[in-house]
Amino acid sequence: MSFSHLGLSSSVLKTLSEHGFTQPYPIQEKAIPPILLGKDILAIAPTGSGKTASFALPVLEKIQHQTPLQNRHIRVLVLVPTRELAAQVNEVFTLLADNLARRINILPVYGGVSINPQMMRMQGVEVLIATPGRLLELIASKALSLSEVKTLILDEADKMLNLGFKDEMKAIFAMLPVIRQNLLFSATLSEDVSNITALLLKDPLIIKIEDEQTGNIDLINQMAYAVEDERKGPLLRYLIKHNGIKQVLVFTSSVFKADAVANKLRLNGIDASAIHSKKSQGARTEALSKFKSGKLRVLVATDLMARGIDIKFLPCVINYELPRSPKDYIHRIGRTGRAESPGEAISLISADEEHHFKIIQKKMKKQVTVQESASIDLKGY
Repeated sequence: MSFSHLGLSSSVLKTLSEHGFTQPYPIQEKAIPPILLGKDILAIAPTGSGKTASFALPVLEKIQHQTPLQNRHIRVLVLVPTRELAAQVNEVFTLLADNLARRINILPVYGGVSINPQMMRMQGVEVLIATPGRLLELIASKALSLSEVKTLILDEADKMLNLGFKDEMKAIFAMLPVIRQNLLFSATLSEDVSNITALLLKDPLIIKIEDEQTGNIDLINQMAYAVEDERKGPLLRYLIKHNGIKQVLVFTSSVFKADAVANKLRLNGIDASAIHSKKSQGARTEALSKFKSGKLRVLVATDLMARGIDIKFLPCVINYELPRSPKDYIHRIGRTGRAESPGEAISLISADEEHHFKIIQKKMKKQVTVQESASIDLKGY
């Protein structure tokens, strides 16, 4: 099926053609027509499945034919858990809005930067992409009103609920009009997501995309090394240098560890930066931009920050520490092996992590050979 069969206008199809988008992903094929019809949607879809365009395309399609609302009254609200994801969603919306019948003002807002420029830019905004905390700050400052919102989108709802945004989200929901379209996208269907679904959605169409990630995993060469905790740093540096890895995303489980790993890499002559919630927005944006362009060799990230990292041909991912959830492990390694290109995922497994790694392998139905690293000479690394 092509995009032309999904109910999109020639102006939107022209943009898709110009950017080389020929066939919709499964999530786009299933979600776009019912969203255009005004249906509520619950979509369970993994990272990298094309979900952002699946809601951006129909939203833009509908808005281009509507008259702008009065100033500071937004029409579409997209709630996201992180600044990086806000920027990524904004990038997709902006790209797809190229050839519309009229100009649509789209704005991402998030904390960690001054609120004043964001307040000034609210004039004429129709699509607002926001983290919950900054949105409430803007509302308290009378910078915008939610009284005319026609479409509410929750992107990465599972992460927002896990991060403790529940109270903020309830406060936001209370300010929204009762009659509106609700679109909820999540990588998992947890109990919290189910509760929010029951609260928000009216007779929703439920879409589940499960095969896309499995396909990606088949393209990924997974390896693991059994290693003592104190040898993890030297082994990481050995693998990067000895294997000549030019671009690698390294995952840690905490902000503290991300900084420590990046610092050690730099001290040992490997260009690296950490990206996490404690970094300034400027530092995070710069590190991400350098990494995407290939100017930064190693980016060390926590799971939360990695949601905004979308690189088509990332060759390698290394798990310095394992995530708590097997699903997060799949999300991590799914950063490589994209766009039908092979990738490599390496995990460094300490004795304390061995049992958990067995659970992860069982959940993803794939066995990974764990190699001993004791015989590797790490002197000088």
